[in-house]
Amino acid sequence: MDASRRTARWTGVAHLALAVLGAVGFLIVRPLAVTDSGWASLGVALELATVTAQAAAAVGFVALFRPDRPVAAFAVAGFGLANAVAILGSAAMLTTIVALGDGAAMTGGADAAPLLRLIADAFWTAGSVFFGLWLMPMGWFILATGRMPRVLGGILIIGGAGYLVSAVLTAALPGSAPVADMLSLPATAGELWMVGYLLSVGIRPASRTEPAPRASASATT
Repeated sequence: MDASRRTARWTGVAHLALAVLGAVGFLIVRPLAVTDSGWASLGVALELATVTAQAAAAVGFVALFRPDRPVAAFAVAGFGLANAVAILGSAAMLTTIVALGDGAAMTGGADAAPLLRLIADAFWTAGSVFFGLWLMPMGWFILATGRMPRVLGGILIIGGAGYLVSAVLTAALPGSAPVADMLSLPATAGELWMVGYLLSVGIRPASRTEPAPRASASATT
């Protein structure tokens, strides 16, 4: 197995961990974190693990994409790390909920916990803009290089744009959740395909165009 495929495999592992940890932490643990400091502690751990997986995946995509398309490589990393910073903000709010529940902060912490939970949710909502954005340069790289299926590249660009619109709608119009959820479906499909491709295939070899033969000096005489 060559170096690029090894890099693709561990990038796929990091991307899979990002998806699983993010889903478990956001969909299962967070609804319970506001009422119980134990669940909030677990939520902090999962969000910090999610950030770690996001950072590892960002580094992996830079290593994979930079030789062919450095702009796409650093765009993926930049948008991914911006999303990770937003999740860190959410983790900070949950950490405060834990402190309030343990009596390590001011009296009346139980009253503050719902507000802190709302702020933590807002970090996820705002940060999801960057999650949509980080898929789009992935798709651009694929379409430009052909090192993965071009259909996947198109789905990632469409999915990233849909996720971006979904994030804006969720933040600006809370009642638009059903429409926003539908807009994010292509992003989910593209991300799962990307993870599966990285883990099973890795990345195709870079195509090389042979240089045209030079005319001999005798041909000019």
